[in-house]
Amino acid sequence: MELRQLEYFVAVAEERNFTRAAERVHISQSGVSAQIRQLERELGAELFDRSARTVTLTVAGKAALEHARAALAAAGAVGQAVGDVTDLIRGHLTVGMVIGCSLTPLFDALAAFHQAHPGVEISLLEDSSDRLIEGVRTGTVDLALIGAATATPDGLDALTIISERLVAAVPAGHPLAKQRRVTLRHLIAYPIVCMPPGTGLRTVFDQACAAQSLQPAISLQASAADAIAGLAARGLAVAVLTDSMAASYRDRLTARTIDDVDTPALLALIWKNTHSPGMRELLVHSRQAFTKPAPATSPRTHGPSRPTSSPPPGRTST
Repeated sequence: MELRQLEYFVAVAEERNFTRAAERVHISQSGVSAQIRQLERELGAELFDRSARTVTLTVAGKAALEHARAALAAAGAVGQAVGDVTDLIRGHLTVGMVIGCSLTPLFDALAAFHQAHPGVEISLLEDSSDRLIEGVRTGTVDLALIGAATATPDGLDALTIISERLVAAVPAGHPLAKQRRVTLRHLIAYPIVCMPPGTGLRTVFDQACAAQSLQPAISLQASAADAIAGLAARGLAVAVLTDSMAASYRDRLTARTIDDVDTPALLALIWKNTHSPGMRELLVHSRQAFTKPAPATSPRTHGPSRPTSSPPPGRTST
């Protein structure tokens, strides 16, 4: 039994798919399958039920999973322990970022961390906020930048980066542009373009509609603010964005705060474990990057917002 076999086993168990697991561990699908088969022969039991499209663990697989994770963690701890006493930080960290986000302070944090600790391999992945939260909970993601409707997802630590209201954004000639006050009931009279389920902005919007028993017509969905604004500017639907997102398109769109959506959309860094020195150092660099004062003459501003620190440059997706 080899550590790489356990790594492949855990990857397939978490991804529930041999192809995605192979991409995650950077080898071919046939290589993963062969190693898993060899592991099953050594253990004398099948670890996966392969009869359906989604791979599931057998009873034996479920019994082996936590032990496999523990073995991999212990192996990693051996190298880390040596690094600690020699003042070196090694290992691997997976950082998640909500789809459509391009906050430059996150990139600054990763660059500064890499320069200070080149022995740590960093992986960056994009996904929905819901999947990133689950990844942090299960340990497949170490640190994630997510959009959320609550400051701290249950069981996790968080640093709120931005907190701001939802707005309806429309072209200048749209009826909503002529109203000083816009509510959800005004909004649902029109087709809506919004971010997909699993994003913080969409969660805030859906919860606000559900609280009033309203059923909006989400006719279009897009993960990037540019796409949402472009569709709204062409009159296809009313865009639901945040203050800072809409401010980037004020030359094309008029934004009106949705008065009866009081819950803000948040952008936050989340994490669970800080046992490794590498993770602790990455948090230090992240806090520094996101709390650094913005330049006095920034080439792009996001308009009014309610950040917990100076508004970071870059376009946000919550």
